[in-house]
Amino acid sequence: MSQLRQERSKPLMLSKRACVFYLEKVQVVLKDDRVVYLTNSLQPVEYFYNIPEKNTAFLLLGKGSSITDAAARRLAESNVMVGFCGSGGSPLFSALDLTFLAPQSEYRPTEYMQIWMKAWLEDDARLLMAKILLLERIALVSDTWKKNIDLIQHGIYINENALNTFKQDIDQATNQQELLAAEGRWAKALYKELAKGFKFNFTRDEGKNSHDTITDIANNYLDHGNYIAYGYSAVALNGMGISFALPILHGKTRRGGLVFDIADLVKDAFVMPLAFSCAAKGQNQKDFRMQLIETCQDSDLLDYMFGFISELCSKIK
Repeated sequence: MSQLRQERSKPLMLSKRACVFYLEKVQVVLKDDRVVYLTNSLQPVEYFYNIPEKNTAFLLLGKGSSITDAAARRLAESNVMVGFCGSGGSPLFSALDLTFLAPQSEYRPTEYMQIWMKAWLEDDARLLMAKILLLERIALVSDTWKKNIDLIQHGIYINENALNTFKQDIDQATNQQELLAAEGRWAKALYKELAKGFKFNFTRDEGKNSHDTITDIANNYLDHGNYIAYGYSAVALNGMGISFALPILHGKTRRGGLVFDIADLVKDAFVMPLAFSCAAKGQNQKDFRMQLIETCQDSDLLDYMFGFISELCSKIK
């Protein structure tokens, strides 16, 4: 076994991994030294499908899914994040962590965690980190929306007044509560522009899990897309050795709060536009999920998250 382990190919760097999986009603097992899954098809012949763990960032297991201890160990060896979730990828839950089952490695870097922890204990430094996060969020959504052909064709652009107001609110905020209030107003402004461009009424209703109306479908896709964003965020934080329990914007009592903070970087830029677009076009959840993952891969999202976290640490060092 030791010789076999030596012959295995080395995992890709986390920031360069391309594969993301969401699976329902499957069994994930280790077979012939490979991580595979088989579906509950009730057919006389069982078909196994390979999971390339060396090139996989995270795995979401939905309803009716199971994983063996051998497969879980192999995924942990390859530093693959595993999350258990409900139908459609949300809500996300896990017995051991509020967000993901994080593979434990004694060889993850410690410098980023030490820098983050030192700053996190100081209120002013933590507030500064939150402001940098929100300003980066503005920069990313401004850049991506300008290049989004679908949004341009529907006449959707960022409202400059809302943008300038949000920047001013960030600059003048004296605590996280004021930042969260400003962030809420910013999100509503983006929803308004998207709803106007795609020509349907919209009110955000998290966790409704309904498909009765186009508004319900858009809400459902937003929920599902957010949990995919959480997966990317968890991979980046775990790879850099930073605890999920050190949020800079969300509540300090939320164990997985930092995952939500980092994931918020990409929600406005990628999840929102695609959720509205797919809902308006009548595309199903699988189409939405595939397009979102493809967009994240084309945008080198993991690379971007690793880079931002590293840059943020250098600014507060």
